[in-house]
Amino acid sequence: MAIVNHFSLIIRNFDLIIYDSYKIIDMKRTVFAAITLLLAITLQAQRLLVGEQSSGIKRVNNRMYNPDPAPVVSGDRLYVFTGHDLDTATYFRMPDWQVFSTTDMEHWTDHGIVLSTANFKWAKQGDNAWASQAIERNGKWYWYVAAEDTTKHLHGIGVAVADRPEGPWADPIGKPLIPGNWGFIDPTVFIDDDGQAWLFWGNNGCWYAKLNEDMISIDTSFAENGICGMRAMLDDEAQFGPKCLKMDYQLHKKVMKTGFEEAPWIYKIGDTYFLEYAAGGVPEHWAYSTAKSIHGPWHYEGRITDESPGSFTIHGGTIDFKGKSYLFYHDGIPSGGNGFRRTTAFREFQRMKDGRIPKIDIQEK
Repeated sequence: MAIVNHFSLIIRNFDLIIYDSYKIIDMKRTVFAAITLLLAITLQAQRLLVGEQSSGIKRVNNRMYNPDPAPVVSGDRLYVFTGHDLDTATYFRMPDWQVFSTTDMEHWTDHGIVLSTANFKWAKQGDNAWASQAIERNGKWYWYVAAEDTTKHLHGIGVAVADRPEGPWADPIGKPLIPGNWGFIDPTVFIDDDGQAWLFWGNNGCWYAKLNEDMISIDTSFAENGICGMRAMLDDEAQFGPKCLKMDYQLHKKVMKTGFEEAPWIYKIGDTYFLEYAAGGVPEHWAYSTAKSIHGPWHYEGRITDESPGSFTIHGGTIDFKGKSYLFYHDGIPSGGNGFRRTTAFREFQRMKDGRIPKIDIQEK
């Protein structure tokens, strides 16, 4: 993987992704496509040299590209909610969301595309169906998704409700749960021991809200009109890792920032809260912090993985199922290194006794 890591450094140094309402500026697209092609050629060459993937990599399904996995356990079954990169994508072309499930981590049921932008009349149609996470409560399923709010021309957070993961799903409020704003993507949801549900989200920042018991509204008496920003905590190296000079895509300039980039994943083990996230800028790696309160302060624990093979992004999370622990994430190996055609992968790992996560090798062997 030395050559792949070399190209990852090239991508980082060129600062090729510049967001303008989450769209890449056209003059950068050609250069980035060239780097992506070089990465694809490298991965293909390595595949020929090695002959096979590492036996540690497992996948839920290869029928369609399925990025941004969000695993959740319900009874005897583990479900994975994902996005959908189009087969022809040369940028983030994502029209809908998919669901997969298993009872043994070996045999997977593909439940297909069960939710799309068409379910959200307020959203841009046929595209920008970005990362999501679902949760079960009181016999209902709630699916929190990032979609483009057409009144703001920025992503916001929507919610859909169903009786089961396979659907049918419906938008119960007819508007974004969290209206569009800069960085309002990548929702993650968690129900605490006291029954209080929390919603976290964010790119180039992290925010969280207190969900009401109905799971389709937020408590506006909490923080600032219901939304609490984490800017001060994110600026603390002790909480989110060493600072480095990286691009702020909202300000269009380089600034010193800690590791947190996007894709929060929140949960709790015992009395400790875990916040996993994509870190380090572009390309991203997976890292985590812990806290004794949902409100922080957080303690930076370090990397979980290095950069994802063939993908300049990484998104996913860890989960425990039937006595074992698994890390879900996406990579670009099946597409030959196309960072806009990503596929869910997972690996088994063993947590430390206090729940902390060891460094996990996700590189192609």
